[in-house]
Amino acid sequence: MKSLSKLPVTIVTGFLGSGKTTLLRHMLNHAEGRRIAVIVNEFGVLGIDGDLLKQCSIGCSEEEASGRVFELANGCLCCTVQEEFFPVMRELVARRADLDHILIETSGLALPKPLVQAFNWPEIRNACTVDAVITVVDSPAVSAGTFAAFPDQVDAQRKLDPNLDHESPLHELFADQLASADLVILNKTDLLSVEALAAVRAEVQKELPPAVKVVEAQGGELPLNVLLGLNSETEAHIDGRKTHHDLEDHEEHDHEAFDSFSLELPAAPEAQLLQALKEAVVRHGILRIKGFAAIPGKPMRLLLQGVGQRFDRHFDRAWQTDEARVTRLVVIGQTLDAAKVEAELKAALES
Repeated sequence: MKSLSKLPVTIVTGFLGSGKTTLLRHMLNHAEGRRIAVIVNEFGVLGIDGDLLKQCSIGCSEEEASGRVFELANGCLCCTVQEEFFPVMRELVARRADLDHILIETSGLALPKPLVQAFNWPEIRNACTVDAVITVVDSPAVSAGTFAAFPDQVDAQRKLDPNLDHESPLHELFADQLASADLVILNKTDLLSVEALAAVRAEVQKELPPAVKVVEAQGGELPLNVLLGLNSETEAHIDGRKTHHDLEDHEEHDHEAFDSFSLELPAAPEAQLLQALKEAVVRHGILRIKGFAAIPGKPMRLLLQGVGQRFDRHFDRAWQTDEARVTRLVVIGQTLDAAKVEAELKAALES
């Protein structure tokens, strides 16, 4: 019987650009008094996702919010779980009396099963339980048969794993993320026809046991009673969920060829900035660009989230009086020449 004193944990997984961070923001903004801790696993040193989540209204001061957002910036969770996951969880377990729930957002290429298995380790299992693994699906990408919005770069990182030799590695990673799921969200459904959405649902359900619920969403907007309180206790039966990544001897992944760097750019018109970024993506094979942009004449900063050449953007908040109005971005890709990318972007914005 599961102890009522265990702190519930929800793990959110899915490919880059599927909408994981947007889902977490929605959950935090509609927490209804729940005291929620967040662990963010992202590439890069700028901490854009963490900054995004800190802005959410979670019923605490800015100082308290900063203490509840943990950014793991040096690789995927399944690789760094012993290195960084334990210290973070120890701190949260020590604050159990102040928390109602933990949310973990994995990186876009993380395999959720090893993370769930970590909840069987003695230091965690007595204090926490996995309420559910939620897999967010980019419905238009699945409809297009690519599974991710920018499949070539996602697939290239997948091939860096020396343990794998599959004919369809990207599809298999997609299947592995579904195999660990207790709830699947078909996101961005407003971008598909009824017929295309039905085909995506059928494709996803082929990879799932009948008991796993599939729900549809636009921008991750779902009631919290659909997302929290599932009581799945996933760690108790995760070993029975077979994935393509199951190996007797699991060696460390090698992600050394996967680069990220941050840069600052001057303020520029929105259209000019987007054109420069899209051209850089094509020239350098950039996987993802995310950050905040300064647009001349606009009192608010522009939030950018780019996967491949697709950029989602909106003005998120006013610039603060003591804040430099510059564009700050994280660029993620393989074997990138950071100096060259930055120089080209600055030249394009100055022209």
